[in-house]
Amino acid sequence: MCSWTPSTASCLRAFVVKYSSMRILGIDPGLQITGYGVIDYQPAKPILIDAGIIRLKQKTPISERLIELESELDDLFAEHKPEICAVEQLYSNYTHPRTAILMAHARGVILLVAARNKIRIEEFAANRIKQSLTGHGHAGKAQMQRAIQHQWKLAKPPEPPDVADALAVALCAGQALSRR
Repeated sequence: MCSWTPSTASCLRAFVVKYSSMRILGIDPGLQITGYGVIDYQPAKPILIDAGIIRLKQKTPISERLIELESELDDLFAEHKPEICAVEQLYSNYTHPRTAILMAHARGVILLVAARNKIRIEEFAANRIKQSLTGHGHAGKAQMQRAIQHQWKLAKPPEPPDVADALAVALCAGQALSRR
């Protein structure tokens, strides 16, 4: 609890940050399907604004897919005007390093578009995102989908799983930032 002293201004800022709404765009990067979720995060009740996917053509050269991804992301940022862009940190599975390398291309475009729009970027480890939503750092895709369905009382789990993953990273960012 804050007392009214000369530091009241900083106390008031902390109150506003903790209890006001933050527009967060969560993104699950991919070169075929990139999931996104837009929420207005309030600690008591996060509000789901929009969610979906950006589908890129698999047979198109990577360079062209990255250009298309950039264009689609520019449109998302312009439409929703997020204050924060939340993305999963890159990790490498040593048995499939090519997947991590390809994912890094999409992440790079996401970070570029966010930075160019002067949007704060927050990155989280996959197990932290899963832990924050399900209580289990190694939750599977179906469990994440059910947790998102439960969070917003959706009639069915979000499809494809990339949508649930994007919403999960947005929620994780909101929770983390409201604690700071």
